[in-house]
Amino acid sequence: MRYLEGLGVADRVSPDGVDLDGLQLVPVPFVPEVRLYLAEDVTAYRARMEASAYRTVVGPFWPPFWASAWAGGQALARYVLDHFELVAGRRVLDVCSGSGLVAIAAAMAGAATVVANDVDRYALAAIALNANANGVPVEPCYGDLLGGDGGDAEVVLAGDVFYSPFMIRRLGAFLDRAASRGARVLVGDPGRGGLTHDWLDVVMRYRVSMLGAPEDVNIEWCQVLQPHGQRTRLPASPAPTPQTRS
Repeated sequence: MRYLEGLGVADRVSPDGVDLDGLQLVPVPFVPEVRLYLAEDVTAYRARMEASAYRTVVGPFWPPFWASAWAGGQALARYVLDHFELVAGRRVLDVCSGSGLVAIAAAMAGAATVVANDVDRYALAAIALNANANGVPVEPCYGDLLGGDGGDAEVVLAGDVFYSPFMIRRLGAFLDRAASRGARVLVGDPGRGGLTHDWLDVVMRYRVSMLGAPEDVNIEWCQVLQPHGQRTRLPASPAPTPQTRS
């Protein structure tokens, strides 16, 4: 599926519409089971995409955040793969998915279905490309879902999305609604946006170093969090064997 039709991307594109110049398929540092198309030079790639957007894109342009594997997303993907029983056999929604890293980890961990949501059509094309590279089914979903409660998703994942006070307020309200209706909510956060833990419990802390994005260079710790009292909310469900890549 071409999510970028009419957006004027460069000639060298994947079947899904991603401009491949400057991207390389590489293992993710903290989650080497997963391979992603990531920018070889993030600064140069962002500048080129922005320059191209000024000439061709009608409507909002989002920087190519999907071309980096952000620290909070890597931590959450690691946790999901190491605790596959949390998603195995369940319907999973990954919001603000970016590259699709967390969604791909959920699919590899045996989720029944995985929806990867983003407001950037380039991100959706990258998600499709990356899921195909890892041989797992992930459904890209375009649009702003944060006014709802995650629909019928049994597990809602959010990796490295609390990067501003606005996102803390808006995504926090969304996740609270999702948890209140009974979904399991898991968040990966490196502490970049000032997220407080007055409604969250830390379930895992990871020591990290130089995981990829230039903005992550000084990050030493990442946390995986969940809303208070969540452990009792999720009903039992069969846990199939997680998928592995040969």
